[in-house]
Amino acid sequence: MTLTTLGWEIEVDRGPDWLFVRLIPTNNTSSYTSEFVEPVWDVIDQHFIYRIVLEMDQLDQVSSELIDQLLILQQRVWAHQGMLRLCGLSPDCFEARASVLSAAGLTNYRDRETAVLGRKAVAR
Repeated sequence: MTLTTLGWEIEVDRGPDWLFVRLIPTNNTSSYTSEFVEPVWDVIDQHFIYRIVLEMDQLDQVSSELIDQLLILQQRVWAHQGMLRLCGLSPDCFEARASVLSAAGLTNYRDRETAVLGRKAVAR
């Protein structure tokens, strides 16, 4: 399933007990600041699955606005006793925001499989 919202294309795949959500910025220059929480949350809520792997391999930067969106999504997922895991951020991209993301309990995994299994985060 693919959703399009202002600044984002959002691909959603369902696996056993997990939803995989890939964020793809559009060519719009506001793509890193546009909100994605509401459309993503609508899909999560429809599937009643609150274990989410957010695939971020299409991003080359992590803005403070994007971090704000991640924190909002994480709080909603936690409110449903779920978990949010990130994967695919380049080490340089993660490193730029590692202190904020780590303090919020968000770890960057190499890929879907390692995120689901909770194994070996990408080295910081």
